[in-house]
Amino acid sequence: MKTEEVINLIRTDNLMKFYKSKEWKELRLQALERDHYECQSCKRKGKYRRARNVHHIKEVKTHPHLALELDNLESVCIQCHNEEHKRLEKYIKQKRFVNEERW
Repeated sequence: MKTEEVINLIRTDNLMKFYKSKEWKELRLQALERDHYECQSCKRKGKYRRARNVHHIKEVKTHPHLALELDNLESVCIQCHNEEHKRLEKYIKQKRFVNEERW
């Protein structure tokens, strides 16, 4: 997949096709191996957690030309990746008890 194709997929909001591409899967594995499968965010805090995700430091939607740049990637654990994208807050808000009646 050429850089232009990647940029076009991102601009047309077809991220799933990008994340399923051979190029992304190979680069993702390189990033995990480079970082020894350690969460870089936890590591900066003096902690250790195994990384399962690879995060784009500069978001692909705003910087599509950096989507396949190894220097723009870091390995992170699932929790840190969710925190980075504010997914955890969204999940907590959805799980809140709505009914006023409590037994």
